[in-house]
Amino acid sequence: MDDKPHRAEAAWPIIGLKDHNAPSVFRPEALLREARRQRQLPLVTVPEICVLDPDGDVVRHLKRTGAGRVHEGWACYHTELLAFDLDGMGEVGIVGCAVGAPFAVLVAEQLFASGCRLLVSVTSAGQITPIGPTPYFVLIDRALRDEGTSYHYLPGSTFAEAPDAPLLTNVEQAGRALPGITMHRGATWTTDAPYRETEAAISRARDLGALAVEMEAAALYAFSATSGSPVVCFAHVTNAMAQTEGDFEKGEADGAKATLAVVAAAARGWSATPRPS
Repeated sequence: MDDKPHRAEAAWPIIGLKDHNAPSVFRPEALLREARRQRQLPLVTVPEICVLDPDGDVVRHLKRTGAGRVHEGWACYHTELLAFDLDGMGEVGIVGCAVGAPFAVLVAEQLFASGCRLLVSVTSAGQITPIGPTPYFVLIDRALRDEGTSYHYLPGSTFAEAPDAPLLTNVEQAGRALPGITMHRGATWTTDAPYRETEAAISRARDLGALAVEMEAAALYAFSATSGSPVVCFAHVTNAMAQTEGDFEKGEADGAKATLAVVAAAARGWSATPRPS
């Protein structure tokens, strides 16, 4: 028996023998259907604008202040969706603690299957290239693909690019107008293994132009590129990987207020961007 194809696939399972144009047998709509049936949940769409909050600081802030309410129709098995009102943008949904590329994209798929039309991810990130005192935000326009999820959506490449350039431009304009908030635009390094950020890996990411390291953006942009679902990713650069004491300070309310201002700016940028009818 010739086992050469099996040996080749085992050597590179993350990139080998993938048909990126083939539809998935397992669909988010099917999972949500069964979750609604089992939990006897109503069929209620989620807000048009939704947020991923991997650190959970914004979700905790909303709960603490009584501003968030549990969305009655969210059928995800793994997460809770809070709804809240945001700065004249209407109702917004937010999911906390979806950390890492696989979890972030799993939730993203389900949000868009449930009525979301814009997803904003704001994740805590470590500084790779010093461009000023932390904390500050980076509007991510491309992410180094040092994770696994993006390769199930797109063929191999060094970066996953934000696919909607006009959207990113409008979001950048809205973000730079925010008072008291510093925003840059550039690349990040997406990794699955934060505790394997070696000197060599950091140096390579810096040489490739990465400003910060985070865990979700490459996969979210790969999903966005293949699905056509609008996604905007921010890195909230709050630390230098805890190499000194006193790191990871995010500002007022653990950075929640600044993050909400950035989300509102992203929503305004999206509203200003022409969309297919």
